[in-house]
Amino acid sequence: MPGLGKVAVLFGGTSAEREVSLMSGRAVLAALQAAGVDAHAFDPAERDLHVLKEEGFERVFIALHGRGGEDGTVQGALELMGIPYTGSGVMASALAMDKWRTKMVWLASGLPTPRYAILQADTDWAAVVADLGLPIFVKPAHEGSSMGATKVTAADQLQAAWELAAQYDRLVLAEEFIDGEELTAPFLEDQVLPLVRIVAPDGNYDYQHKYFTDDTRYDCPCGLAPEHEAELRALVMKSAQVLGCRGWGRADLILSAQGRPYLLEMNTSPGMTSHSLVPMSARVAGLEFEALCLKILEGARLG
Repeated sequence: MPGLGKVAVLFGGTSAEREVSLMSGRAVLAALQAAGVDAHAFDPAERDLHVLKEEGFERVFIALHGRGGEDGTVQGALELMGIPYTGSGVMASALAMDKWRTKMVWLASGLPTPRYAILQADTDWAAVVADLGLPIFVKPAHEGSSMGATKVTAADQLQAAWELAAQYDRLVLAEEFIDGEELTAPFLEDQVLPLVRIVAPDGNYDYQHKYFTDDTRYDCPCGLAPEHEAELRALVMKSAQVLGCRGWGRADLILSAQGRPYLLEMNTSPGMTSHSLVPMSARVAGLEFEALCLKILEGARLG
């Protein structure tokens, strides 16, 4: 396709989410090539990034997930090489990848997010349970796709949950459980796409149910009243703006039984697999997968 030049689709990488990234990247690559884009696969786990400059790539579609791809490091390398790339820049990518600091920015901006505690080896486990109540979600601060995450339903499970999460990250969060509906809201440039309601078996939206089973139900449209969904879309847009996000991304949130929203996390390089939520939402908005990939790519930029 004229005007887009030689394009590298970055996928794979070295993070714990490599398998998901491979699925995302292959789907994006096939869509771009079908649209006539001069697009090529590029796995940073197998080739040094400086090759992008040497081989004349003019823009990059980032389909990497997790650390080493979604955390600002690849974005910084591309900035130095002067190659435009999709998604958020260095600062917003690094910030959104850090669930703790994301929460601090949201709280400072008056945006709702569940209460939390930082867990360490010397944590008073009983005090955390007393403060946050049960259940509690324990998760690494710098991982996605539910990697290393545990839903703790009894006080004596908390330390084991921390030990599991600590295998993935030195920084581990315990987050209060909000009983309600799980929603996700993709955004594309300055537009929030239709919300998706996630209904997982027994409320367990884990790694397996996200990517490898058909047991999870996704409702899009989500079933909320239009005025209520509009309020949530505005909240999601603000949550992205205060983090400095751009291009595209996806915010995850919980709507409590009382109708109050709580922001959970921001994804700056969301999944693009057959089970992924951004393509699902975009389709409801009238944007098929190929057109979605093109629009994201057209928004590639520096700075």
